[in-house]
Amino acid sequence: MAQPLWQPSPDRAAAAQLTRFVAEVERQWGFAAADFAALHRWSVVHKEEFWQTLWNFGGVVAATRGETVLADGARMPGARWFPEARLNFAENLLRRHDDAPAAIFRGEDRVRRAVSHRELHDLVSRLVQALRAEGVGPGDRVAGYLPNLPEAVAAMLAASSIGAIWSSCSPDFGAAGVLDRFGQIEPRLLFAADGYFYNGRWIDLADRVARVAAELPCIRRIVVLPYAGPPYAGPDAGGDAAPDRVPGTVALADFIAPFAAGEIAFARLPFDHPLYILYSSGTTGPPKCIVHGQGGTLLQHLKEHLLHTDVRPGDRLFYFTTLGWMMWNWLVSGLACGATLLLYDGAPFHPDAAAVFDFAADTRMTHFGTSAKYIDAVRKSGLEPAASHDLSALRAMLSTGSPLVAESFDFVYRKIKADLCLSSISGGTDIVSCFVLGDPTGPVRRGEIQAPGLGMDVRVFDDAGNALRGGKGELVCAGPFPSMPIGFWNDADGAKYRAAYFERFPGVWCHGDYAEITEHGGAIIYGRSDAVLNPGGVRIGTAEIYRQVEQMDEVEEGLAIGQDRDGDVRIVLFVRLRAGSELDDALARRIQDRIRRNCSPRHVPARILQVPDIPRTRSGKIVELAVRDVVHGRAVGNVEALANPEALAFFRDRAELRD
Repeated sequence: MAQPLWQPSPDRAAAAQLTRFVAEVERQWGFAAADFAALHRWSVVHKEEFWQTLWNFGGVVAATRGETVLADGARMPGARWFPEARLNFAENLLRRHDDAPAAIFRGEDRVRRAVSHRELHDLVSRLVQALRAEGVGPGDRVAGYLPNLPEAVAAMLAASSIGAIWSSCSPDFGAAGVLDRFGQIEPRLLFAADGYFYNGRWIDLADRVARVAAELPCIRRIVVLPYAGPPYAGPDAGGDAAPDRVPGTVALADFIAPFAAGEIAFARLPFDHPLYILYSSGTTGPPKCIVHGQGGTLLQHLKEHLLHTDVRPGDRLFYFTTLGWMMWNWLVSGLACGATLLLYDGAPFHPDAAAVFDFAADTRMTHFGTSAKYIDAVRKSGLEPAASHDLSALRAMLSTGSPLVAESFDFVYRKIKADLCLSSISGGTDIVSCFVLGDPTGPVRRGEIQAPGLGMDVRVFDDAGNALRGGKGELVCAGPFPSMPIGFWNDADGAKYRAAYFERFPGVWCHGDYAEITEHGGAIIYGRSDAVLNPGGVRIGTAEIYRQVEQMDEVEEGLAIGQDRDGDVRIVLFVRLRAGSELDDALARRIQDRIRRNCSPRHVPARILQVPDIPRTRSGKIVELAVRDVVHGRAVGNVEALANPEALAFFRDRAELRD
């Protein structure tokens, strides 16, 4: 058995929040967990005791919890958690009122500012009053078309405080992409920014906001947030946008001017009261509008932050994300643990490859969250942060968005920091959280996600619905959990919701990932199930191919699809190469040989083609299905979901694929 890449010291494991939780379980229930696997089994079998203990351990603020933890627990979907509880999500995130920083913001190398817990509370207080004066109340939708600003956090918390439903898009979405999303949910009020920086350039948003306002008459008020921040007087950051350029808008300063900061009258609402509407990627049609409840989101995030990520009061929590990705919602919940949020907005490599690591060193970052693609890009840039940056405060690094390959594990421990918990995590917008993630008290093994989420009955099924250990199959969750969606917006009978997750295995959540549970109880994700390749009836995860080709110096990234051919499927691999490299016969043979040697002959692509760019969603995920449709001459359902839809042209009608 291979030795772990990292193991916490006894002192570090003993100090972890998870260790304290294990002691609490033993004190309250008499169960002494010998290891994480034993605790996980207990949390799944005794789910009511687990979630009740977590509620208390996380110090959930509520008017009442009620006696019932789980009603209709055998139904999936249909189980109801804490049906008698009354609470408010925002109240749980606004517990601190002191002068310590609640959020530290960087807008590339142009804007630096911080907001204390007291200042955040006061801004939310004034926004709550302003929203109520506008007639916004429980169940109304409040939307954000915003960069990753501290004021975006405040706007969300204000909406949640009164029971409104928050939904957001990042400003890199064009107007059509925003309309595809907000047009389905009909928001009453829109928060928008005057603009934002990307790659050092100021991008004005007024024209896009004007189009959204013109096509969504449901929006009664638009509040413009200044990128540069206080004194909330306009776009001092470098643009010329002004609120009066879009009819019906008001500057944030004017919106809150009539109201003084004070105590917030939080609306105490049911556990399943809607909190967020998040969106599927929408690459095969209009994005699904996924509704998440306040109590389930809060409990799940408390569990993941406290137990799986070891977030403590005063920690500096970072995730490289935008408001168009669920990791923003996950990040913001760190306030409930007393953490400081580190908010970075803009291009991660501007003005150079060290930009985000400069931020990490300057802020004494304790938790560094990013994507697998970013880690690989840092590796290929030649940057060695362990040698160039003071990362002594860093205790954990998190990665999601796509599978983190084994070689990236090696790079993190060699070139970023040797003593940290590297937590590859995987879940999704569908559950606004994770199915598999970190264990700060356990070992990190090369290429593996450490553990299943506590309270989550995570398994891998074969096609017949039998659980596998050590084989590849469908990632499922065989029991209910609090952060399951309330449902989809405009899906009154729940038919679309049930079809999305419960059609494959009735009564079991089927997530759509092709995965494996390892002998250590960890997990490996091999890619999305709908992108799995099937030449000659052999299922192959695309991540297995990407791991091989992306370790080659010439290759920046790859994308593989199955092309229908003569009643079977052949693998076609597209590669984006580093500047100065060309795909000649010798490189193509080396790619094929590497895949054959390290995977199998079945994995070897029948065709390898060079492309200048690879299409991806706005959260950075490559879109195999859209490319597969283009190659087969089918229309792509929703190009607005893509960050670079023009890249699809490189895959259309390729002569090399006609034979």
